[in-house]
Amino acid sequence: MKTPTALAKLTAEIDGRTPAHRDRAIDGLRALALLAVPAGHWLVGGFTLDSGGGLHNASPLATFGVLAPASWVLQMLGVFFLVGGYSSYLSYQRRKGSAREWISGRLSRLGRPVVGVTAVWALLLPSLHYGFGVPTATLHTASTLVVQPLWFVGVYAVITALTPYCVRGSQRLGFWAAAPLLGSVAVVDFLRYGPYADAMPSWLSLLNLLPGWMFAYQLGVSWADKRLGRREAWLLLVGGAALFAVLLLAFHYPASMVGVPGASRTNSHPPSLLVLALAAAQSGAAILLRDKLARLLRRPGLWAPVVIINLSAMTVLCWHQTAMLATAVPASYFGEIPGLTTAPDTAGWILARLAWMPLFAGLLVAIAKFAQPLETPWDRTGTTRRAAAGVLAVGFAYFALAV
Repeated sequence: MKTPTALAKLTAEIDGRTPAHRDRAIDGLRALALLAVPAGHWLVGGFTLDSGGGLHNASPLATFGVLAPASWVLQMLGVFFLVGGYSSYLSYQRRKGSAREWISGRLSRLGRPVVGVTAVWALLLPSLHYGFGVPTATLHTASTLVVQPLWFVGVYAVITALTPYCVRGSQRLGFWAAAPLLGSVAVVDFLRYGPYADAMPSWLSLLNLLPGWMFAYQLGVSWADKRLGRREAWLLLVGGAALFAVLLLAFHYPASMVGVPGASRTNSHPPSLLVLALAAAQSGAAILLRDKLARLLRRPGLWAPVVIINLSAMTVLCWHQTAMLATAVPASYFGEIPGLTTAPDTAGWILARLAWMPLFAGLLVAIAKFAQPLETPWDRTGTTRRAAAGVLAVGFAYFALAV
């Protein structure tokens, strides 16, 4: 364990190695959005225990609807896509090769950790079942939770591949390049929730998947392209907040930004217009607070954690559910434990879960030391091992999604 003096030296060293041109505010916003992902999943990721000792997913939101406003804060994917678009624009403009080479490089960075975590879990499943007697129900639950955050990586990868078109859109339409995406989602929502809802096919909502998440990414591209300033940011903040209130109060959109078991509608899978309203408000606030955040992060003690989190971005996204499962699965052998294996339907469960979260965080840090190499290029990994990892990943995905 590092002494305070050693820790101070480390933070000073990280601060000293940071280039003067580094945009600390952008990294800070990304770190904040990243931390919101595990915090949100750990808070709503409850379990119940069946008679055979198997774990099943449950959510406190099914009982405590009053907690829905917490999801307005913890659902920060809009900020993540905003910062992603901003960073991608700058990276794309600095590229030395072709657009295809740039896209290939970005997709490889996204794909390696995903293949890594799914391949590792494909090897873990038979070991846990046959070696430790973990029930099949628990393995199904665990697989679902591991795959749950990875849809985001897939959507982000597709949007990243469309960066050249986002850049062209910003150059032609400026700030308003994101407006058609908002309009598209509004039309689909009208069709699936309006007077013609009964005549609409069930797959119609999927049309919102790409434009819904691309909206904030396009805003980020326009921000980096200097087509989105403080005036437009105020419009996003005020307009997004107003639209959010209207949709919630007048059109009765679900209050929770994440799915609630048993609910007939969900805002996030795929995204509804309410998600875009929240993303607009969050994006406007982020842009307006940028300078203050940049000044705040000039302090080495605050800047060092931001750097560490950003260096482990994909590890946090891919492995945070594993950290929670590393606690819950062993706990299932001991019966009902508050905050872990008891139904999330009491206030006591919420307090107990909050008490468990530091342990989840500590396990994630420990796992990150093992998983971090999966984010770096697999230069020493031969073709056979890469193919084997791919096959294992596909097998795990099939197991998780087919059950």
